This record gives sequence, structure tokens and C-alpha cells, in this order.
Amino acid sequence: MEAAAAVEIGRGLVRLRRSTGLPVAFGGLLEPGRPRVRISELNGTATDALRRLAVAAGNGLGGKAVALARPCAVTDYSASRQISHEYDAAVAAEGLCAVVAVPVVVRRRVRGVLYGALRNAQPLGDRVLTAAVDAARDVEQALVVRDEVQGLLEAARPGPAAPDERGAAWEQVREAHAALRALAPRIGDPALRAELLDAAGLLAVGADPRAVRLAPREVDVLACVAAGATNAVAAGRLGLRAETVKGYLRSAMRKLGAHTRGEAVVAARRAGLLP
Repeated sequence: MEAAAAVEIGRGLVRLRRSTGLPVAFGGLLEPGRPRVRISELNGTATDALRRLAVAAGNGLGGKAVALARPCAVTDYSASRQISHEYDAAVAAEGLCAVVAVPVVVRRRVRGVLYGALRNAQPLGDRVLTAAVDAARDVEQALVVRDEVQGLLEAARPGPAAPDERGAAWEQVREAHAALRALAPRIGDPALRAELLDAAGLLAVGADPRAVRLAPREVDVLACVAAGATNAVAAGRLGLRAETVKGYLRSAMRKLGAHTRGEAVVAARRAGLLP
């Protein structure tokens, strides 16, 4: 999960540079069990001076952002009296002056920091600060989704169970599969959405997934039905109208050669489309 979260930090830096126009961006995650951020991702840097730098909460600009859980910025890093200067050598080696640090906060807990910087001393301006905050918010949303996916997969992972418990375990798997399929369309990032659908696919292992082809929304509806949802409940989960859900269900039943909802679910499982 930490490696996946670091990927999101890297994507956030790309968005930050693109939206702010800042030439340099870097960032990292809070180390597990320690109140410090380890800089791991660099974008636009000329040296490796900042790589692996450990920024303690309260120290420097990023540490201040962590401690306050809010964005912080300076016009001239080395001369600023608003921050402590433990990391001046690394910042000077990279030639940075104006810097903004934005914490990535997930469920009220700081998970990392995104930095953007200029190589000359000048105020960054409200537009740049707002864009940097927006980039951090995108990372936060992606981490929330990853946390939810991880939780669902862990809940669905079957452990040692007595025979009479296996049915309940499979029901958890089906609930997780339906929840992941319902979550995917709400993800704006195509790459993250594809990863989430791949994770859902790990839960659906059947005999021959090529036996029949269903549209993604038809699979979404069947996943909800398999988890025991009515058309109205499925519509609420998927952000669709009840009539639209009925249409997808009818289409899926026709393709599967099923006459009832239950038959459609069984046929989809046999085809490897549902767990």
C-alpha cells in the first residue's frame, strides 16, 4: 500500500507542476509510526539533494505544514524567519527559493506533503497556492479510494473457515466485488479506475470468462443483484435510475439466456464474471 501511495504522490506532483507552472515539485509520505515525511518523489529537480530527505514534523516548511495540517509558503526559503532551517543545505543545493508545501490529509490524518518551488525569490500568488492545494486534494481522494479498496479486499479474503462458515465468507467476497464495481465509475482518474476494476476482477474467478460478453454496467448491476440488492438499491449504489438498472438487467439476462434474476447471477458466475 505504501508503494501504491507513493505512486499517487508522484502523480500529484505532475498535476501540481502542470496546473501551477512551477518548474520544480517534490514530495513524500509520512513514515509509518514516525512523525516525519520521507521525500521520495522528485519532478523537475536538477540534483538528488532532496531525495530521501527526512523532514520532521515542525521543522522546515514541510514540517510546519505537517504540524499545522495546512498549506505553508515562503518567498525566500533560506532567508525566511517563519520556518526553522534544518534543511537549508539540501534546499540550497537544488537552488530553490520560493516554496509552497501542502499537506495531504486523509481522514484528518496527514499522510504526506507535496512541494512546489521556484528558483528565484518572488511571491507565489493565490492562483498558484490554490492550484497546489487542488493537486493535494486529488491525491487525498486517490488515497481514500485505495484505502477503501484495500479494506474491501482484506474483508473479502477468505481465511481458514469451517464448512458452514464458507458460505458467509463467499457472501463477503460478493459484497466486496459489488462495492468495488459501484465505486469505480465515480473515479475521475482513468488509470486509478482501471486499477480498481482490476482489483475487483481478482475476486471474480470462474470457468470461462470468454463464454459471454457483458457491458461493464451490466456486470455492475449483476454484482449488486448477486449481493442481494433490489433494483432500487442497485440504482442508489451505482448512481443510476431504477428504470436504467432494469434495462441493464434485462439485457444481461438476454445475453446469458436467463429467465430470472437468480438464473442470470448463476450464469454470470459460471462464465467467470462474478465471484
